[in-house]
Amino acid sequence: MAGAHSVRVAVAQMTSINDLAANFATCSRLVKEAASAGAKLLCFPENFSYVGDKDADNIKIAEPLDGPIMQGYCSLARESSMWLSLGGFQEKGSDDARLCNTHVLLDDAGNIRSTYRKIHFPVGRLDPTVCYDLRFPELYQQLRFQHEAQVLLVPSAFSKVTSQVHWEILLRARAIETQCYVIAAAQAGKHNDKTESYGDSLIIDPWGTVVGRLPGENWLIIPNISQ
Repeated sequence: MAGAHSVRVAVAQMTSINDLAANFATCSRLVKEAASAGAKLLCFPENFSYVGDKDADNIKIAEPLDGPIMQGYCSLARESSMWLSLGGFQEKGSDDARLCNTHVLLDDAGNIRSTYRKIHFPVGRLDPTVCYDLRFPELYQQLRFQHEAQVLLVPSAFSKVTSQVHWEILLRARAIETQCYVIAAAQAGKHNDKTESYGDSLIIDPWGTVVGRLPGENWLIIPNISQ
């Protein structure tokens, strides 16, 4: 198309565990790899910073967005001069028994630019969602046709059984019906004795074609997205 430009996008796939420091080290390494490859946006999966062995663990480590956990990721974005999509952060809720599963977008200066709100980025207009939202097509149609989204972000930690049947089909459907790019960063592998995620991170173009796929763990796919 006339005036089209390409932006390099990276998708991270990882196996988060119940160790904040270990997960941050993994994310730091992936940020450095993506920056070296020229990526301008790196998308992490849901629960990138922590996966607890039980729900109480997630509540225990939850922090506000201005706490030290998120500020560490802000520093990563700033030091790498790269936007980060951080899907599924355990944000402290209204009381000690509650938390929010918050998708945070950081700009390349390390500023929080969106928490589940639309935003404009050089890739186009980005709209973040989280995991289970994928099953509600009306949400994505609203983002596309009312908020003019061009890229839909779907960080996830889908279970292995469900994903084998539904994951790719739902993602491709959302891309086709909205005519948007869909970027789906996924958790992969066994987090603990009870929890295992499917993986298969995908980037899908507006025609529903898979233009990037990541079946393994802790690697990156970096296609150019044209707008």
